Amino acid sequence: MTYPETQLHHSLPLLLICDNLRDPGNLGTILRSAAGAGCGKVLLTKGCVDAWEPKVLRAGMGAHFQLPIVNNLDWEAVPNYLAPDTRVYVADNCGLYARAQMSNKASDYGWVCDRQLSKFHKYEEEEEEEDLETGASKGWLPELEVQSYDLDWTEAPAAVVIGGETHGVSLESLQLAESTGGKRLLIPVVPGVDSLNSAMAASILLFEGKRQLRLRAEHWSRDRSYH
Repeated sequence: MTYPETQLHHSLPLLLICDNLRDPGNLGTILRSAAGAGCGKVLLTKGCVDAWEPKVLRAGMGAHFQLPIVNNLDWEAVPNYLAPDTRVYVADNCGLYARAQMSNKASDYGWVCDRQLSKFHKYEEEEEEEDLETGASKGWLPELEVQSYDLDWTEAPAAVVIGGETHGVSLESLQLAESTGGKRLLIPVVPGVDSLNSAMAASILLFEGKRQLRLRAEHWSRDRSYH
């Protein structure tokens, strides 16, 4: 498929990874925001709704024909679609993972639901069994630093992972972020307010990335004109 020259011209070193996004309306809205922000590519891992499902197409409002969309990827294949030195960042809400590591009670906050936390705790139990045999000690979740979404995170090519509201992000996404030197991007909300809709969070992060890249380009152009 070929894409509009104007879209390619404004394409940014910013990539979106959709993880466990099951709602067609949310995915279509996310694709529309990704096209509007100038996202270079969108990757959909297995478990996401089909990008070409009619409701996704309707909500996307033509976004499917504005930027490359790679469907139904295994996590093992995701690095093949990332530019060299890409850092992977995971959308986080209220520092969920830091709390989850300190608690044995599954919660339904942010980007991980009870079912997903149960999966993580199952992973922890398996690791503990292995540790008993090997004498090793491991954390049950990758240790990712939390960073506010409005601080600079686009100094290198960036990929942002957005999880679905029901199934949350996968353990594989956290492992990929850790292996690339990425962080958890925190979008703070006031106490008592439920987590943001995944499409809203994706839009905030993508356009924040666009803002940071635009400012960097302006500074580079200004510095160049002084010499």
